[in-house]
Amino acid sequence: MTSHLHSARRPRLDAATAAVRLGVRRSLENCADGSAVLACVSGGADSMALAAALAFEASPLSIRVHSITVDHGLQTGSDAVAHRTADTLTSWGIDAQITRVHVTEGGGPEAAARDARYRAIDEEAERIGADLVLLGHTLDDQAETVLLGLARGSGAGSLKGMAPLTGRYARPLLGVRREQTRASCVARGIEVWDDPQNGDAVFTRVRVRNRVLPVLEQELGPGIAEALARTAEQSREDEDAFEQMIEEFIEEVCEPAEAGIAVEVSALEHNPAALRHRLIRYIAHAEFGASLSRSHTLAIAALVTDWRGQGPIDVPGIAVSRTGGRIVFTAAGKTPPRQGT
Repeated sequence: MTSHLHSARRPRLDAATAAVRLGVRRSLENCADGSAVLACVSGGADSMALAAALAFEASPLSIRVHSITVDHGLQTGSDAVAHRTADTLTSWGIDAQITRVHVTEGGGPEAAARDARYRAIDEEAERIGADLVLLGHTLDDQAETVLLGLARGSGAGSLKGMAPLTGRYARPLLGVRREQTRASCVARGIEVWDDPQNGDAVFTRVRVRNRVLPVLEQELGPGIAEALARTAEQSREDEDAFEQMIEEFIEEVCEPAEAGIAVEVSALEHNPAALRHRLIRYIAHAEFGASLSRSHTLAIAALVTDWRGQGPIDVPGIAVSRTGGRIVFTAAGKTPPRQGT
């Protein structure tokens, strides 16, 4: 893999590269001099454009730039791709690391590969003391994520898509189109690798990318990806505000109970269903690490809104009952309190 990133005659800055660099520059704004940043680079256009922009933007800031290329070993020649990628990154002054991971089939091939990849990334970030880990997700990835969330029926929370910053994980290119990252690589003479799995229709995301989104563009007009990305941004703002309200509200209405936590029926009864349901889901997740389905949430809410003396509601990891004017969440296997109004 060859590169003309640094040529004797500085090439004119193209619009695509400028957009990529701007996204990276904004992600680095809070990085101190001498801090370490880790870029996740597969060799594809998105991550190579990201890495090239990072090498350029980090230099005047005295930021230590590292990269990790995760070889999943799922395709013939993947090790050669990883080494070509690392060689190019090294030529840009990036400390490039290759990590081979073992992918199991638990949860499906996509989920298994993702889990193995993020474990390797976390380990490398800890090893080098990275303050920031940059991922190459683009606006197109965001649009696909929103559509997939809608298809799963996983509620408004799925509409917020991927956050620009989650912990130390940053996504500088969520405002950049996939075609721009490729155009940037072409303009800078950067050779990229096209993962054949990106065209394999066995993967749901690939079908969304190559079939669903083009049909939406054709039938509804251009700008669908941008509209979905805007929806994600607005939904994330709403979701974050709602989460903050829930955290403040829960301090007022909840109290410890034996082997669990209790909330006053009146506090749930006199609030809108959206707040009631979110509070139920919040307690389940925060106190017991459980993610409730819609049907589980509604069954628990019925202890408030449709109380007929029904017994404990058993959901994964939790038993929920109504007693003494309270809804009591109890860890599974613990004796629930006696029923009563």
